[in-house]
Amino acid sequence: MFEQSWAFEADMQDASTAPLQIESAKKMDRVRRPRSFTRDINGNVELASGKRGETCEEDKIDPAEVSLLNKMIRRSLVRNRNEVEVLQRDPTSPLFSVKTFEELRLKPELLRGVYDMGFNRPSRIQEKALPMMLAQPPQNLIAQSQSGTGKTAAFSLAMLSHVNPDHHWTQALCIAPTYELALQIGQVMEQMGKHYPSVKLAYAIKGNRLERGTKLQEQIVVGTPGTIQDWCTKLKFIEPKKITMFVLDEADVMIATQGHRDQSIRIHRQLTKDCQMLLFSATFEEEVWRFAEMIVPEANIIRLRREEETLDTIKQFYVLCRSKEDKFTTLCELYGSMTVAQAMIFCHTRKMASLLATHMTNQGHVVALLSGELTVEQRASIIERFRNGKEKVLVTTNVCSRGIDVEQVSLVVNFDLPVDRDGNADNETYLHRIGRTGRFGRRGFAINMVDNQHGMEVIRQIEIHFDRKIPKLETGNVEEMEKQLN
Repeated sequence: MFEQSWAFEADMQDASTAPLQIESAKKMDRVRRPRSFTRDINGNVELASGKRGETCEEDKIDPAEVSLLNKMIRRSLVRNRNEVEVLQRDPTSPLFSVKTFEELRLKPELLRGVYDMGFNRPSRIQEKALPMMLAQPPQNLIAQSQSGTGKTAAFSLAMLSHVNPDHHWTQALCIAPTYELALQIGQVMEQMGKHYPSVKLAYAIKGNRLERGTKLQEQIVVGTPGTIQDWCTKLKFIEPKKITMFVLDEADVMIATQGHRDQSIRIHRQLTKDCQMLLFSATFEEEVWRFAEMIVPEANIIRLRREEETLDTIKQFYVLCRSKEDKFTTLCELYGSMTVAQAMIFCHTRKMASLLATHMTNQGHVVALLSGELTVEQRASIIERFRNGKEKVLVTTNVCSRGIDVEQVSLVVNFDLPVDRDGNADNETYLHRIGRTGRFGRRGFAINMVDNQHGMEVIRQIEIHFDRKIPKLETGNVEEMEKQLN
């Protein structure tokens, strides 16, 4: 039964790929050739007859969901090893950095809140960003900060420090791209300011209705762009000219969300030129830069230098398999022969991930399954169980390829290689996937499973892109395999 269902699924995913024929002398000008088969937008293979087989849904990565998931599962700061690069608006000005929160001369009530949250010392980005955010006169800031680096706590502390509790109107505004992310930010502020009750917080989110004619007395408002725009313009709950600090969080997610960019710009235009502007983004691609420069003039800039050592701590291999069935057998043999703390196995579709998880469970492995059909809360629960070691293997789709850090992961397996709609290597996804191991300077392994000629072409593309040789793992020779792995 297993062989039949597995073979059927393999046929549906690779309906038109040729059988495995490894030729050593391949010309590299063929490496990125268009594929003869076609795929729909979800990566489903179209059969030659033009009829589509059983749907194999590919998980699309929702940046807002990824950001929310990261916030939900964080228990402490990520020990980020990236170097922080600071570009000052005024290069002649001294660059201040702090190693303790006491150096910031915070109000005692806020310092207590910081320590209650478990922050013993500033993170790397907090060391540089907090002095700029708290400086007098105020300074604008554009900062790159990945999830888990303490960015939300940093700007929350800046907002709580900035407002005057004796003024009963909104002075600080924070925009987040989704309802859930706004709630997460607000919860951080509430926790940090619990010993500072004279500063109040309001949520400008869908469903939070106020009576017309209301003038907000809360000093800080956190919300989504559409609701905040309504509160500032149509309903006039907030007087934009009285806002003295404006924070725009998750700018890359904001740009990817329909309408949020324009709404944010409209809100920004109502603020005074003296208003302090802070913008945060996990990525700084060209579109994000243009948006940031439009929103935040004359800004200091904090960037994270790319973590070059990621690939240096990961040993990469590929394994040749005769068929989809052979991939499963080889996977179980590999997992059984290696000393693995925990493993993550990536599949291209939800269907394949479910099939693989079922059969690994039947083979006696303790397996968790994670895919995009689950809610964010369900995904967070599964990741938490995996992190706590209740399952040793996590079978997942690309929904788990970015930003999910579990220190104990020592093996990543690409059961299906990451490819784009044309069948070429998706190098960015490959880097994110294998980056789930080798975290924090530890050694990790990434094994790519290849069962046809197309797979070998994808491996060659990855080698060229990263300028790294990916050797073949000799699974048929136990001694040789152990030598390679060690």
